[in-house]
Amino acid sequence: MDTPLNWSELGPYFADENKARLLLESMRWPNGPTCPQCKQTATVYRMLKMADSKKPGRPGLLRCRACKRQFTVTTGTVFEDSHIPMTKWLQAIYLITASKKGMSAHQLHRMLGLTYKAAWFMGHRLRYAMSTDLFASKLSGTVEVDETYIGGKMRFADGAKSVDWRKAKTPVIALVERGGRVRAFPMERVTAETLGKAIADHVETDAVIMSDELNAYTKAVDGREHHATNHGAREYVRGNVHSNTAEGFFSLLKRGINGIYHHVGKGTSASTAMSSRSGTTRARCPMRTAPNCWCGARKASG
Repeated sequence: MDTPLNWSELGPYFADENKARLLLESMRWPNGPTCPQCKQTATVYRMLKMADSKKPGRPGLLRCRACKRQFTVTTGTVFEDSHIPMTKWLQAIYLITASKKGMSAHQLHRMLGLTYKAAWFMGHRLRYAMSTDLFASKLSGTVEVDETYIGGKMRFADGAKSVDWRKAKTPVIALVERGGRVRAFPMERVTAETLGKAIADHVETDAVIMSDELNAYTKAVDGREHHATNHGAREYVRGNVHSNTAEGFFSLLKRGINGIYHHVGKGTSASTAMSSRSGTTRARCPMRTAPNCWCGARKASG
């Protein structure tokens, strides 16, 4: 089935638990239910309530004849072992991915009528799903690379007239595939070596790199075709050469930190923030990223 992509089309799925489950089944298994254990499709069947049974049937319960395993559409996903209705999960996916600057747990809790604890739990699991792509390929085509610094305001201490702003803020690099994906993450220092490792790990060797005039990029691209604009000379676009897409991503990232989250700590929380913003930027049509939520629930817990 075609996946609905806007709120008005998704309305029936937000109100009916059975329709929400069937929608997720069609997204996860477009060719029919597949056993998560043995990967068989032909041996899977639905377990229906017996006519003379006094026990209530379990909607969506499936069984595999080959490995004898019972499972549902949430097995092996971030939805597994959750008592939150699937309709709420669908709404949370839409709200988080449709909000360009992010959405706080408090906002989710107010809009979905959940406890703050439940909204916080859902937000973390969905952001993990957006930051996890088990079959990720490297960025290709034209890839823009840029760096920025995020952090709090600089404070003058002990009568000092100036401080090194690089020590007060955290460097962040973004790799943006034009018309496609975004990879963003913090790093300790911006050098030719650190930039080179990031590009080597995430960008194909035949990609075309676009950047500003930072000298470190010359070595970091490692033989890839490279074009740069000279921001120091007020050159921001030269034909098809620019890094404006990456700069637009940083603008949304900083607006999200300042206006939604207010604080992002170094380490895991910073990496999660960068990754979730990358996933949201890729997801201008929100429900298209729902399949990312099929990553392991146990990895997402905690």
